[in-house]
Amino acid sequence: MNGVVKLTNDKRDGTRYSRKIGRMGNSLGVSLPKSLAAKLNISQGDEIEFIENDRGEVLLRKARQGKLPDNVRPEVLEAFFDVFEEDEGILEDLRDR
Repeated sequence: MNGVVKLTNDKRDGTRYSRKIGRMGNSLGVSLPKSLAAKLNISQGDEIEFIENDRGEVLLRKARQGKLPDNVRPEVLEAFFDVFEEDEGILEDLRDR
C-alpha cells in the first residue's frame, strides 16, 4: 500500500497511531506523526483524502494533484488510478520480466 494508510479498529493490522482531536477554527483537526507523514510523502500544505470502503475502513492518502486535459473526465482518471493501485504488484511483476 504505497502512499496509502489504512485506519482501522482491527488490532491485527500494522502500526497503530493515536492522536487527540483538536479544534482548528470552526473545524476539527488532528496532527500526523512524522513517520506517517513520511510514509504518505506529505508535508505542510499538501492535501490528503479520506476514503471509506464498504467494510467501514478508512484509507488516508495524499490527494492527487494536476490539471486534466479538457477531454478527460475526473471520474475516469480516478478509476484508472484505483485499478492501477489494486494491480500494482502485477504491473511491477510485468515490468521485471
